[in-house]
Amino acid sequence: MTSRSERLLRLIALFCFGAVGIALVSQYAFDMPPCAWCVLQRLIYLVIGVIALVGGFGGGRALTRICASLAALLSISGIAAAWYQYTVAAKMLSCDQTFADRFMTGIGLDGGVPWLFGIYATCMDAVVPVLGIEYALWSLALFVILLVMALAAAFGRGRA
Repeated sequence: MTSRSERLLRLIALFCFGAVGIALVSQYAFDMPPCAWCVLQRLIYLVIGVIALVGGFGGGRALTRICASLAALLSISGIAAAWYQYTVAAKMLSCDQTFADRFMTGIGLDGGVPWLFGIYATCMDAVVPVLGIEYALWSLALFVILLVMALAAAFGRGRA
């Protein structure tokens, strides 16, 4: 029998992998190239998703709480990244040499997995509305939802 926290973590993983899938469809089907802050958020979603899967498929209450807590902390970092992209980076002519650019190029994911983490636009060019709302704000909203879900999984009571 799975606990409510494990089910929440599985749902978090689904949301995270779904978000990256939507980003890839946006990039390749609708010609919306990502900026450095976009691909950093993709990485955060993927790490949250993997951690949520680990905690969502058993291993006991302690592992579930640890994974949910890590997912919450990573969601906070995603909130910060999306907020920075929306308020600062989107107004810059180039996000070259910002934290996101240095981090993604420093760990080599942009060159090693360019179809997923390639940086193909400036932050200003990556400002795109979807249903009238900027993409960065959609990401920010999802990170807030993930944070709430992760906190519920981390601090929820027993099995249900």
